[in-house]
Amino acid sequence: MSLDDPAPAPAPFAEADLPWSHPLAGRLSRLGRRMKQGDRRHPWVLDTALILVVAVMFCLPDLVNDDDGRRRGFDNSFIHLPWPGTVALQAGLVLPLLWRRRRPTLAFAVITAVFFVQAGLGVWLRADVALLISLYSLVLHGQLRRLPVACAVTLAALGLFALRLPSQVPVLDALFVLSSTITAAVALGFVVRIRRAQLAVLRDRAARLEIERDQRSKLAAAAERTRVAREMHDIIGHNLSVIITLADGGAYATDLAPERGKQALLLIGDTGRQALGELRRMLGVLRVQTATPDAPELSPQPGVADLDALCARIRAAGPQVVYRTGGEPAALDRGVQLTVYRIVQEALTNALKHAGHDTRVELAVNVEDSRVHIDCHDTGPGEIAAGPVPSHDEGHGLAGMRERAALYHGTVTAGPAPGGGWTVRVTLDLTPLDASGSTGGTGGAA
Repeated sequence: MSLDDPAPAPAPFAEADLPWSHPLAGRLSRLGRRMKQGDRRHPWVLDTALILVVAVMFCLPDLVNDDDGRRRGFDNSFIHLPWPGTVALQAGLVLPLLWRRRRPTLAFAVITAVFFVQAGLGVWLRADVALLISLYSLVLHGQLRRLPVACAVTLAALGLFALRLPSQVPVLDALFVLSSTITAAVALGFVVRIRRAQLAVLRDRAARLEIERDQRSKLAAAAERTRVAREMHDIIGHNLSVIITLADGGAYATDLAPERGKQALLLIGDTGRQALGELRRMLGVLRVQTATPDAPELSPQPGVADLDALCARIRAAGPQVVYRTGGEPAALDRGVQLTVYRIVQEALTNALKHAGHDTRVELAVNVEDSRVHIDCHDTGPGEIAAGPVPSHDEGHGLAGMRERAALYHGTVTAGPAPGGGWTVRVTLDLTPLDASGSTGGTGGAA
């Protein structure tokens, strides 16, 4: 290979080469989970098992091998108690381990006291390992503010044995070895404690993320229900208002002008078919999972170009509708056009519902720079109308207008006109968001 040839890329690690992918690691993990589950159900079993292991490994050798040959270098330093005294000291060292998780400070204090008694008698036992186990348990389960005192006491207790060692063993070397065992016990306790804390944080975070996911799903479902309800209100409410008005007018004109009644029935059919088509399209979208890439959209949605047909349907129901435009409404975005159409549809429907079929409606849609102005004014009920004048109380219609206008930082103003009738004025702000997240608009809906 020449010097100009690129160096071969290092081979990626295979998944089987990872330590946790080894079958033995999987078995140990499953065994650890089973032990944790069993420990939750029977917490005393693990502590009792630990005492039995310590007794077999560290207590029995001191009772079975009672010959002096096993302590050749220690004969001049330590004394040997009869087996009853040895058993008593071993019990004082090992039995408090039953409390090492529930009362770690108490267990450490009792074991340390027995240890000092043993050191005062000049006895050395293998069961002294219980002192390191209790220190480890104190780090893992106890309060860390007591750890410096516990480490100092443990070092002082082990230092008593270092002073009793034969002269052939330097005291500093013995203290170094004993302090290393203390450091190992403390470090192991910290590692396990930190690991458990990390796992607890991860479990808590996973639980919170699951709750947040459910909340986002509920909020998305609520927003979707609100959107569908708004669309259904616009479709069904408008078309039913037109159909009811046409039916009333046709029934009134049947006796006087049968041809007008026939025309009203034809218009009712056209309006009903249009409403049915829009309803089927929306229900078809709701049946399909929106997450799929080929899911149909709510299209073709009505826009500004459909306002002429909308005004024609309202005229067919009786009111006189004068529609004017300014600027270039057809150049608006599809979403803006749908908002304008739905707001105009709601305004005309309210005029037809409350002012009756003898009213006159003046509608204007003007586009000026980054703003869209919608003005809808009706003259109120005609002179033929009898009974009290219906009020334009705020209902779902005006609320829906405000929700749609709020998407474009718009304002909605509705109220009685000075010369009579009702006026609805809507302003949509199409200014893009700046870096601060605000627009040059007038703010939220009034």
